[in-house]
Amino acid sequence: MSHRYVAAIDQGTTSSRCIVFDADGGIVGLDQREHRQHYPQPGWVEHDATEIWANVQAVVAGALDKAGIAAADLAAYGITNQRETTLLWDAATGEPVAPAIVWQDTRTAGLLNGLDAKAIRERSGLPVATYFSAPKVRWLLDSDPELQRRAEAGELRFGTMDTWLIANLTGRHATDVTNASRTMLMNLSTLDWDDVLLDMLGIPRAILPEILPSSHPYGHYQGVPVASALGDQQAALFGQTCFTQGEAKCTYGTGSFLLLHTGERPVPSERGLVTTVAYQLADQPPAYALEGSIAVTGALVQWLRDNLGIISTAPEVNELAASVPDSGGCVIVPAFSGLFAPYWRPDARGVVTGLTGYITKAHLARATLEATAWQVYDVVEAMSAESNVDLATLKVDGGMTASDLLLQIQADVLGVPVVRPVVTETTCLGAAYAAGLAVGFWPDLAALREHWRQDRRWEPGMTNEARDRDRRRWRKAVERSFDWVDN
Repeated sequence: MSHRYVAAIDQGTTSSRCIVFDADGGIVGLDQREHRQHYPQPGWVEHDATEIWANVQAVVAGALDKAGIAAADLAAYGITNQRETTLLWDAATGEPVAPAIVWQDTRTAGLLNGLDAKAIRERSGLPVATYFSAPKVRWLLDSDPELQRRAEAGELRFGTMDTWLIANLTGRHATDVTNASRTMLMNLSTLDWDDVLLDMLGIPRAILPEILPSSHPYGHYQGVPVASALGDQQAALFGQTCFTQGEAKCTYGTGSFLLLHTGERPVPSERGLVTTVAYQLADQPPAYALEGSIAVTGALVQWLRDNLGIISTAPEVNELAASVPDSGGCVIVPAFSGLFAPYWRPDARGVVTGLTGYITKAHLARATLEATAWQVYDVVEAMSAESNVDLATLKVDGGMTASDLLLQIQADVLGVPVVRPVVTETTCLGAAYAAGLAVGFWPDLAALREHWRQDRRWEPGMTNEARDRDRRRWRKAVERSFDWVDN
């Protein structure tokens, strides 16, 4: 039987999806299920990994059913995932020993004191922050002395969500270089776990998965090769076919993430960016990237919906925001879990400034979209200074790019064109591309480039004077968010 399709499993922060792609990169089937977000304490965010695994099995079956195909029609499965989210499970039973600690979680702030930030950045490319996996592992081991003993005895397994899925799909304890590069434990140059970092955090090597290329056979599920794994943002870079040094994309989801391909050598950052692995094809050198990570963008829209009740569905924010010409001087800084790039301020908390009696819920909706655009601006500014390359255009993808208004605001704020592809599900597409390459479904990167098509382009229309005025107001609001957490 001919293998005419590739399926991508996307295990995200709020939901799990499976999308089936044909040989042209077109979508032929999709299924999605949300999972619960658990907030046991302020600053804590947890997921039930067992619920996630059940959802993944369901969406795989659902996507195949909606595509009208069987697993035998697939050439491969690819995996992409929320990064940094951390899980420990029993090596013998495969059962989690604690809830998964999500990347947004800030409970590990106290563990960061005293860590050698310079050594960590030099070896891993990462700043010392609650965002990454290593402090979460350390917190879990500290929470129960028995877990520390079991970890040292090799009775536990650690993984980010790709590793959890690979283990359940194939029985193999493995991760890829992109996800490993987000743990704060992998050496960026050797692409192996770093003994100095392991010793610094007190994490036993025995619990760690093997590190493999992103495009690589990991095992089989239902007789089909599982042939790729990439962190979600690296997968989106790959799906946008940013295969050349200097190409960049921004994905707008729960948070937003801008990645710039920097070539075959890691580029250190001194302006609050993250140096990370972009991807690695089997038997080839890795590609690296600079990344600007923004914690809260789409999550701010969810906050308007779920916490304030200003809208009843996420898309309503666009109609409401479009009903006013601007935000009326209102600025929202959504530092719900501190600020990520380029500030890295865990002490920051969200603020709404510029309130007057004139402000309505429509202005708050507009300020929500503007907050996304200005956070991306801050990252682009740092990235341009770091790389000495001025952004010419910005390729965009992710759920929020359904908002034409947001993308016009983004073009205005950046002062450069913003381009949306025909297929905006680039995270899944990147995982599918990498899996297809590993099994020969697609021959090479050039063939993948041929599939990329522009859907729409937004040109900037804001004057420099207006942009400078709004930038000054944004920066003042950001400064107001600092120093809210005393300890």
